[in-house]
Amino acid sequence: MSYHNPPTTPRKSALFDDYTLSEIRRAAQTGIYDIRGGGSKRKVPHFDDLVFLGASMSRYPLEGYRERCSTAVTLGTRFAKKPIELKTPITIAGMSFGALSGNAKEALGRGATIAGTSTTTGDGGMTPEERGHSEKLVYQYLPSRYGMNPDDLRRADAIEVVVGQGAKPGGGGMLLGQKISDRVAEMRTLPKGIDQRSSCRHPDWTGPDDLEIKILELREITDWEKPIYIKVGGARPYYDVALAVKAGADVVVVDGMQGGTAATQEVFIEHVGQPTLACIRPAVQALQDLNMHRKVQLIVSGGIRNGADCAKALALGADAVAIGTAALVALGDNDPTLEEEYRKLNTTAGSYDDWHEGRDPAGITTQDPNLAMRLDPVKSGRRLANYLKVMTLELQTIARAAGHNHVHNLEPEDLCALNIEAAAMARVPLAGTSWIPGQGNF
Repeated sequence: MSYHNPPTTPRKSALFDDYTLSEIRRAAQTGIYDIRGGGSKRKVPHFDDLVFLGASMSRYPLEGYRERCSTAVTLGTRFAKKPIELKTPITIAGMSFGALSGNAKEALGRGATIAGTSTTTGDGGMTPEERGHSEKLVYQYLPSRYGMNPDDLRRADAIEVVVGQGAKPGGGGMLLGQKISDRVAEMRTLPKGIDQRSSCRHPDWTGPDDLEIKILELREITDWEKPIYIKVGGARPYYDVALAVKAGADVVVVDGMQGGTAATQEVFIEHVGQPTLACIRPAVQALQDLNMHRKVQLIVSGGIRNGADCAKALALGADAVAIGTAALVALGDNDPTLEEEYRKLNTTAGSYDDWHEGRDPAGITTQDPNLAMRLDPVKSGRRLANYLKVMTLELQTIARAAGHNHVHNLEPEDLCALNIEAAAMARVPLAGTSWIPGQGNF
């Protein structure tokens, strides 16, 4: 007589999930690491883990659409003769011509101008289309110096010295050869079709004392007119912000690990840097300790998607936010109408991240002229402007509900957290308690 144990249901490993198994197989077959674009895809504590309390008896709400709630912000008030004045505290992050098509860069400029905000050049220099359609344009000054010249510095409205990026703090830039077209090669003084890798650090300074000299040089080139931003990845935000202020920054940009990139190693995107939520309060604390909060403006970026995210960043002490990936989606990136073409690239709409290959069917992350022509910069610019308008209205709605007539009056006391991790990072109470982890008892 034989006995058989009933079969158990097959169970997949949480540690060795389908993606991990496929990546092991890919690495074993090719012997090279995976490169992709976009930002971190793993789940980390984020703004969704915070909620606003709103006004009730202890706070007095403002009536929507009748009582004014201002969204204006001025960036660069510390030293610059001509600070940037924006109608909304939502700006467009740096994305280069090269990583993006010329039409995409033009669309970003058009959309930002309609919305009354700024856009940013990215690596590789300034294009006439971008400057021509951007009322407020920030010029990124990167370690590569590709396309950099003093005339364009003077034509910009602000200069952003890029020290680090959220997707790859401590890493350099990457633009693979298939996207180095004739025009990109000419702008960057590179051979056509050859991979472009830029340094992880600036070639002419090694620390904040040297950076202070470089900033003075940039101010002299531009007659002290332009605000000087310093952008850092979300690594050690307290010390990085403090050192940026010491070096003379007018504005500091802190980019968390959910920030995107055109191309870098997958292992970098997912395993280096801190979540955006974890970076804000240390950055604000550094400014407060130096008596520079609101005197040196703080821009937060990395995974900003809607007006609620923006409102939470401002409540935690930021002056403005920057969007990158969300702006590309507004232009038409990963649109489901292109599902058939995404499948031909072995991916799906909403998952496409092989931006480095230059085969984007939406015409955004490509230098293929036939693909780039698919993107109408006028229509896409209007889509971006609509999106920025909705984000701003959402931000105002939350500020009014919390009883504020300016979005910069939002404060940590307007927030609570839904889990211990977010409460600790944002330094706000866990919902239903007065407890901030690490700062006292229930």
